[in-house]
Amino acid sequence: MGELTPELARYRDEIREVAAGYGLDFYEVFFELVDHDELNMIAAYGGFPTRYPHWRFGMEYEQLSKSYRYGLSKIYELVINNDPCYAYLMRSNSLTDQKLVMAHVYGHCDFFKNNLWFAHTPRKMMDIAANHGARIRRYMDRWGVERVEAFVDRVLSLDNLIDIHSPYIKRGTGPRERAQEPVVDVPRIQAKDYMERYINPPDVLARKRKDIEDRQRQRRGVPDRPARDVLRFLLEHAPLEPWQQDILAMLRDEAYYFAPQGMTKIMNEGWAVYWHSTIMTRHVLDASEVVNYADAHSGTLATRPGQINPYKIGVELFRDIEDRWNRGKFGLEWDRCEDPDEKRRWNRATDEGRAKIFQVRRVHNDISFIDEFVHEEFANAQKLFVWGYNQSTNQYEIVSRDWQKVKRSLLDALTNFGNPIIQVVDANHQNRGELYLVHDWAGADLQLDYAQQTLRYLFDLWQRPVHIETREGGKARLLSFDGQEATNREITASRAPKDIAAPPAGKR
Repeated sequence: MGELTPELARYRDEIREVAAGYGLDFYEVFFELVDHDELNMIAAYGGFPTRYPHWRFGMEYEQLSKSYRYGLSKIYELVINNDPCYAYLMRSNSLTDQKLVMAHVYGHCDFFKNNLWFAHTPRKMMDIAANHGARIRRYMDRWGVERVEAFVDRVLSLDNLIDIHSPYIKRGTGPRERAQEPVVDVPRIQAKDYMERYINPPDVLARKRKDIEDRQRQRRGVPDRPARDVLRFLLEHAPLEPWQQDILAMLRDEAYYFAPQGMTKIMNEGWAVYWHSTIMTRHVLDASEVVNYADAHSGTLATRPGQINPYKIGVELFRDIEDRWNRGKFGLEWDRCEDPDEKRRWNRATDEGRAKIFQVRRVHNDISFIDEFVHEEFANAQKLFVWGYNQSTNQYEIVSRDWQKVKRSLLDALTNFGNPIIQVVDANHQNRGELYLVHDWAGADLQLDYAQQTLRYLFDLWQRPVHIETREGGKARLLSFDGQEATNREITASRAPKDIAAPPAGKR
């Protein structure tokens, strides 16, 4: 890795000044020049040069290296959510590519700093990741590489069993939940007001109240309400050794660090493309570079049939929002207008578009972004559709072009990153210390082979039989693993909480 050349440093300063002039607000950004092999290595480690050793990183590196070698893919930019931000430029890129990447990076860094969904992420993750790597290496030296690596394997296979909204929502602490909890009545000795604190000391009453609450909680069961953060539940209740608890806590923290990047992929990439195109075409692009820039930019936005390109849909939706708010195509008057011709000519010259996209960048994630701003005209203009497999023709076909179904399909794919939502409902199933989980079924069945493998990993951590309740063909089923045998049977008595029961017929 090396420092920028004087020419690249000059363009970096120019691009940074232009970006700041548009109102972008970012941490200091350090750019480093690397060759393709170094960039593939850093990308394989998730963007962090120093992490714990694990075979998965090597596998990822090998895949990236072969893909680059055979011309199938190429990493143009890699930027880390950190303070300061670190970004890597490939030495072999052309000058046009380097300028485009630097402008793109400043868009990302502004998004990392100002989007509310990143507010809880640690801003010194580069140091934290290095610290995690050092601690896991020490455990490998003490307990053996194979034993520690096997445990890391299991945790990494379960690291999507977190509650991605827990940093923003304190579940089970609202007025409704508190009202449903039993009121703890602590016995008190009658006393005059002036003797109250001596006869009934507050610290003694607090200890008694806690003891009563603990006994009530044990009677209700553990957990006392469904737990979506399965990793946290295992951390607190699984029979783990201290070194295993530490590794589980570290990898759980890393999963929460990366979660906002998955929650804002479309917005983040769209925002970066919006600003690299604005900065390049209006300020730093030389006339001799137009063709090369157009080739690189069009490649970024290219979309394969039947797939969603987050760069493309993100930037187009930001541009659509800016255009609508510049023309005043919002509010009560706009909503009440039913004349198609008038709507096509609509222009109130409000010029609020730039301010609006900055506001959107700050408060939304991909789900709310799509849900609030995708409308019929946008879906038709982008030629969005829902596709599926037709068994009668043995081909994939367009199922619908209805914009509401398109939006529904996008939201379904984005919810929890497309992963099933799993909750722990009982850690002492049938009073035998068995772990019982429930799949929050929303119309999509579990992939049974993955589910059974997940149960095996959970068994390794819980050390007791593990069950997961799901639905298949409209009927409740129970998948189980007891350490030797995996079973799949239909059940009649569901343990699913009422709030995650199967949706009404015809709804998802």
